[in-house]
Amino acid sequence: MKARMDLVTIFGIAFGYLEAMVVVYLRRILPPLPWEVMSVAEFSNLLRSHGVLFLEQTREASTIVILIAIALLIGKKRSEKWAIFLWAFAIWDIFYYIWLKVLIGWPPSLVTIDCLFLIPGPRFAPVFVPLVVSLVMMGVAIFLLRKAKKS
Repeated sequence: MKARMDLVTIFGIAFGYLEAMVVVYLRRILPPLPWEVMSVAEFSNLLRSHGVLFLEQTREASTIVILIAIALLIGKKRSEKWAIFLWAFAIWDIFYYIWLKVLIGWPPSLVTIDCLFLIPGPRFAPVFVPLVVSLVMMGVAIFLLRKAKKS
């Protein structure tokens, strides 16, 4: 199982890079989006006016489908599949922020507000929130893998 989890980790790091590059391109194409001072409706309307809201929502949905597919392909037991999904999601999300920092120097701090999800609508929080959630997901994944190994 260790070799499979190493591959999932490599996948998550690479997938985080890919997602970060999408954001780099979007930031170069779109004008600055001041979501820190916008309402959810204003932010949604701004993305819609640039023709990217639906595209970004479907990209997010595709991301989840890819993470689920990896888990279903690699995991054998149900608990392993859950663990792999959680681990891949967490590594992807952590490295998404690491790659953004490396590529464009963003976020400036862990309390910087970010748009976390657009499904079903925009969700905002400081950057540390998804990082903490990812660490919890990794802990749950480790627990599930140990439990699967014992049974």
